[in-house]
Amino acid sequence: MKALITGATSGIGREMALILARQGIDLIIASRDTRKMEQIACRLPVNVKTVTVDLSKEEDCYYLYEETKSENIDILINNAGFGAFGCTWEVPLETELNMLDLNVRAVHILTKLFLQDFREKDSGYILNVASSAGFLAGPLMSTYYATKSYVLRLTEAIHEELRQSGSSVKISALCPGHVETGFDQRANVKHSIGGVSSKKVAKAGIKGMFQGKVVILPGGLMKLTYIGEKFLTESLMLKATYKAQSKKG
Repeated sequence: MKALITGATSGIGREMALILARQGIDLIIASRDTRKMEQIACRLPVNVKTVTVDLSKEEDCYYLYEETKSENIDILINNAGFGAFGCTWEVPLETELNMLDLNVRAVHILTKLFLQDFREKDSGYILNVASSAGFLAGPLMSTYYATKSYVLRLTEAIHEELRQSGSSVKISALCPGHVETGFDQRANVKHSIGGVSSKKVAKAGIKGMFQGKVVILPGGLMKLTYIGEKFLTESLMLKATYKAQSKKG
């Protein structure tokens, strides 16, 4: 088997690369940082191809597909993404548009292109890294929450389309809560709530992907939180989310 992972130089993406490599799955890893990719590739006990791209640029999304479509990829993991903290009027518009390009457009383009190939051969796995943020509106991280909602709902819809068509292709959304990665630093979050390790999240994501789960919720606490959200009104959820987010500033 062979897997393509975006954003594999740190955090969840890097841990997924390690897990899949231990299972003997060859890898293609894509990011902007060539040096970090080469450092990771040297540590893995499988064949690893690196592709340097900036997936916030549409042309690089298509370039990545063209560079890898002949590689007989079995697994696509859309992991690259970032967030930004602050009131919507405080976050620079350029930052938000860049976030939309990476968190939404890149995921959509790569999912669509590889989905067509996977359906043609009637096999393959797509794992889109969303977030528990996808279940909520997110005051103080409004754009990030909205992007993850898009990823989650797109994934759920495609999952049902595949099921109804009798396809063997599987697509899943990984929806962790706060994860201990470099995400907070880029998002300008100074005091975030304690989270779970990226290793634990990656392990749950890979396991759930191979099981064909549509939504993967790592950890018991995340599952309880997801259930609890259904019993609160939208107004209460907005207030609770704002209060929790405000502690990160």
